[in-house]
Amino acid sequence: MTDKPTVLFVCVHNAGRSQMAAGYMRALSNGAVDVRTGGSEPATEINPVAIQVMAEEGIDISQGVPQLMTTEQVRDSDAVITMGCGDVCPIFPGKRYDDWQLDDPKGKSLDEVRPIRDDIKARVEALLAELLPSR
Repeated sequence: MTDKPTVLFVCVHNAGRSQMAAGYMRALSNGAVDVRTGGSEPATEINPVAIQVMAEEGIDISQGVPQLMTTEQVRDSDAVITMGCGDVCPIFPGKRYDDWQLDDPKGKSLDEVRPIRDDIKARVEALLAELLPSR
């Protein structure tokens, strides 16, 4: 078991919001946080607009692969951040759960996705400050 905190980001398709959040957490934590993602109904590929808006920030999420969230991922994570997956996420007592109300970037333009990206960045920065207060 690692002494690094583990965060699981979950959205329905694991193709936009959760991938952007994971990209930010990996980049901003410099490896100090173990980052996982999953979805309740994974898409076949990462949202190309999400890839593009993250590239504008210097973060490459193009190699991500949408995957099904597992009960084990939830159980083994210190914090579980959901983004619109509703009641499909399993709950384990004693875990930190947050539900970030964010618009789904699916089908949106670059100009519509940038504010979602910026909101995700601010939330990831706040979460990181809580997880690693000594940084």
